[in-house]
Amino acid sequence: MCGVAGVLAGPRAEPAGLDELKRMIAMIGHRGPDGYGFYRDGRIGLAHARLSIVGLAGGFQPIHNEERTLWITFNGEIFNHVELRRDLEARGHRFYTRTDTEVIVHAFEEYGPAAWAKLNGQFAISLWDAVKRELWLVRDRLGILPLFYARSGDHLAFASEAKALFGGGRIEPRFDAARLAQVFTHWSVAPQGSVFAGVQSVPPATAIRIDADLRLHEARYWEPDMAGDPALSGITLDEAADRLEEKLLDAIRLRLRADVPVGVYISGGLDSSVIAALARKLDTTQMHSFGVRFADNAFDETPQQRLVAGHVGTEHHDILCTAEDIQAALPDVIWHGESPLVRTAPAPLFLLSRLVRDSGIRVVLSGEGADEWLAGYDIFKEDKVRRFWARQPHSAARPKLLSRIHPYAATSGQKDSPLWQAFWKRGMTETDDPFYAHRIRWQNTAWTQRLLAPDVRSAANAQAFDETVAAHLPAGWSRWSPLARTQWTEIAAFMSPYLLTSQGDRVAMANSIEVRYPFLDPEVDDLCAALPDRVKMLGLRDKLALRRVASRLLPAEIFHRPKRPYRAPMTTALFGAQAPAYVRDLLSEESLNRYGLVDAAGVAALAAKAHRTDGRMAGEREEMALVGVLTLQMLARNVLDELPGRASTLRARLDAAPIHILEEHLDSAAAA
Repeated sequence: MCGVAGVLAGPRAEPAGLDELKRMIAMIGHRGPDGYGFYRDGRIGLAHARLSIVGLAGGFQPIHNEERTLWITFNGEIFNHVELRRDLEARGHRFYTRTDTEVIVHAFEEYGPAAWAKLNGQFAISLWDAVKRELWLVRDRLGILPLFYARSGDHLAFASEAKALFGGGRIEPRFDAARLAQVFTHWSVAPQGSVFAGVQSVPPATAIRIDADLRLHEARYWEPDMAGDPALSGITLDEAADRLEEKLLDAIRLRLRADVPVGVYISGGLDSSVIAALARKLDTTQMHSFGVRFADNAFDETPQQRLVAGHVGTEHHDILCTAEDIQAALPDVIWHGESPLVRTAPAPLFLLSRLVRDSGIRVVLSGEGADEWLAGYDIFKEDKVRRFWARQPHSAARPKLLSRIHPYAATSGQKDSPLWQAFWKRGMTETDDPFYAHRIRWQNTAWTQRLLAPDVRSAANAQAFDETVAAHLPAGWSRWSPLARTQWTEIAAFMSPYLLTSQGDRVAMANSIEVRYPFLDPEVDDLCAALPDRVKMLGLRDKLALRRVASRLLPAEIFHRPKRPYRAPMTTALFGAQAPAYVRDLLSEESLNRYGLVDAAGVAALAAKAHRTDGRMAGEREEMALVGVLTLQMLARNVLDELPGRASTLRARLDAAPIHILEEHLDSAAAA
């Protein structure tokens, strides 16, 4: 994967200069440490930072078609590029590289906008049509890779990360108060935005065409249908497992395509273990696997990771994550992630990707996506229990089913308590709410907003996030089963904007590592959408089809193992006697007042409590509030104080790096 950036000038505006493009791409050089490329004409400036995965020798971008009328700067991988290339060559197209990037150019040349739906991959595309003076910004089906844009007068700037927009000097970094409040409710902003004022995100499965007059035309090129395929209504569990295994093998086979070695993450859970086992069936050469261990036993899964690695036969590497490691990594995580966090979970994954890099591997497979598409999270069980309870709200027996969910949250006795039941009873009868399953969680996390400054809290608009997500719900969504509706909400409102971003792309690309997701392959997802609910979840038994696949590949300790959410120490790692100096600095009265984003008195009181108790808080939402405030302060310092100095340092590094393409056609493509 790579980093992309560029500036499109309006019909009467001056094109971006080469130095501006260099400043932009230098900010995201971590995404592509193998060299830089540039293209300029009278309207567009394109920049690219390359991470070499496919077509190592000749794949430097921007890349063009035969007539040099189409130019692309692209971040990602097209896994079916071999098949697409074969078809395009049969249609008369001639290629000058062996890259998947050039396949996109010729596919667009042949099929126009219909090309996007033909791409099996993870991608963020910026494609310039020099004849029509049109720019296309396109993102993959599930938003695995980022792509941002912003208007500045008669120019539109775009890039893989917002810091590149700021580094160019055309876009000023300012926070959007309403979107900050969204993070303190939903863990992320809605998929179409960012925490920065005026900086938008290309939504997943969307192509935006910017015409010659800088007007934006947005269209979705794909949406799921999770109503279930009537032809599969009678499928047995074994048949569903057979089909799922077949599709996963195909997805992994495609994702093993690379001109560099491909490793695999092993968390100790079901999903990554299945991917590792299937990958070994396809690749019997030496394969490296990677896992995170925790010094705190409450979070550690070392025995399960090593059991899987030994069973499937990988050369396993792991890293022991301590409180000090989380402290050291968190500032880098925030710089790269460009958003406050209400969890520390991305920090160990940042350390894991660094281990991958230091081991000489550039690409890894991950099990992300299985819980969403195959109903593995407890939220799906919560929804089922609460809907069942809602039919008899006064039942004393039905709420007892709650004791069977969240095995790691509390002891059985606590989960039978009236307090536990009262929590889940809130809004229980409002089953027509389109976000019924998620509402109770969002309301609980929104408690953290009380630490935001009054003007930030006043800008909060709980409806805005709902409306944004609702506006992009697929056709027919209301006719889906409750399980399918909850699954898609989890995908659209959590997996895409948070998991694939803060715990995926950002922490991996910070160390120039590409993560590939077989469970997010289009063929796998279309199958999962078509399968009946009963082979995904029956009663409160989850991921039935996947567990049946796992039973053929893995030890019983793994395929019978209940879902264990990935978590990391939070305030116990950051507060108290072991607190790093930056915590007291960022939460000092001077720093809190400097940025004006939080309620200084409320933060000071809660932070003092955390220091007194060595970070042991009464509840998780207090922990989330403190982590959110701390990381918001970090981000404010990054973009409001430190960005100019960082930009200067990174720009100097670019001058010492190889520049493989520099084409300028200022006369032949002058502004119309």
